[in-house]
Amino acid sequence: MCYYIRGDVMTIGIICEYNPFHNGHLYHINKIKKMHPNSTIILVMSGNFTQRGDISIINKWDKTDIALYYGIDLVVELPFKYATQSADTFAYGAINILKQLKVNKLIFGSEENDIDKLINMANIQLSLEYQSLVKNYLNEGLNYPTATSKAFSKSIGYTIDSPNDLLGLSYIKEIIKQKTNIEPITIKRTNDYHSTKLEKICSATSIRLAIKNNKDIKKYIPKYVNKFITNPLFIDDYYDLIKYKIISENNLSIYQSVDEGIDKRLKKYILECNSLEEFISKIKTKRYTYNRIKRMIIHILVGYTKEDNETIKDYIRVLGFNKKGKKHLNNIKKDIELPIITNYSNSKGLLNKDYQINSILTLKMSNDEKNNFLKRELQEIIIK
Repeated sequence: MCYYIRGDVMTIGIICEYNPFHNGHLYHINKIKKMHPNSTIILVMSGNFTQRGDISIINKWDKTDIALYYGIDLVVELPFKYATQSADTFAYGAINILKQLKVNKLIFGSEENDIDKLINMANIQLSLEYQSLVKNYLNEGLNYPTATSKAFSKSIGYTIDSPNDLLGLSYIKEIIKQKTNIEPITIKRTNDYHSTKLEKICSATSIRLAIKNNKDIKKYIPKYVNKFITNPLFIDDYYDLIKYKIISENNLSIYQSVDEGIDKRLKKYILECNSLEEFISKIKTKRYTYNRIKRMIIHILVGYTKEDNETIKDYIRVLGFNKKGKKHLNNIKKDIELPIITNYSNSKGLLNKDYQINSILTLKMSNDEKNNFLKRELQEIIIK
């Protein structure tokens, strides 16, 4: 395998949401530093919205500050276009950015922790036989995760259903499809992604739930992170705006991820539900998973249409770096095909929709929070 290396520095890629950054994330970074002590670590990070259809409880600038504080060298944003979509689309956007940034290795957490097995499964996913099986199961009304699981069982006699491995499969598949020389490497994940149990290394899910329930989470996050968790917002807090948007919009199918048919269910149940959780439980079907519906609702809330998704061009937005990260970026920038954005003023209109989307979040903030949030969106890059 051929690597793009300047001098003797290995470049490592991480893809994360940090919602919020916790002890497991710090373990991940420290493990990489132990494996590759002189490497440059590049993080592709979701911004203020996540792949599960949530709002990040720490904004992207503070997440960047945290990442740099704990040893990341360069932080770039995974654009909303990719951050709030299915695993395959999420992976496409992230791997394309890492390819542009000349990353040698992608290191991700895995429950299975068997890279050869995951590579084999990714190659099977790309076969016509497997894709035909998935299509048949989808036509039977199954949702995509169930369809892929059944297709694996029929093709090779086993499957995986743990979330990090499934996302890892999507990463590996994109590495193959994009013909990049990035080498995928796994680190054993020691806790259950979906667990709500609080322990020294626990899931982001359990921490978010604890925050929602006003529990003390100091033991479960690194010390530096705690000061950034102030007045966190959840997608549930925007239910009145979601309700208004669904009631007032004549054609919901214009929005990204809203298929024809599900729009009628959204209209049917919105008036009778008093919370987002209740609403999603009414909409959920065998075909439409919980997270898929939440992503759909995010797109409706912020006014992100199918036309937006088709017309918005790709870019690399730099959120922050240290000296090592800046040096790497300067060394490779002439070889990068995508526009590099370091602040709003040099974005040439590429961030206009992004600014509009992020502005929606301020509708539930105090005036001081709103002004600071929007000011940072226009001006800030974090330098350590």
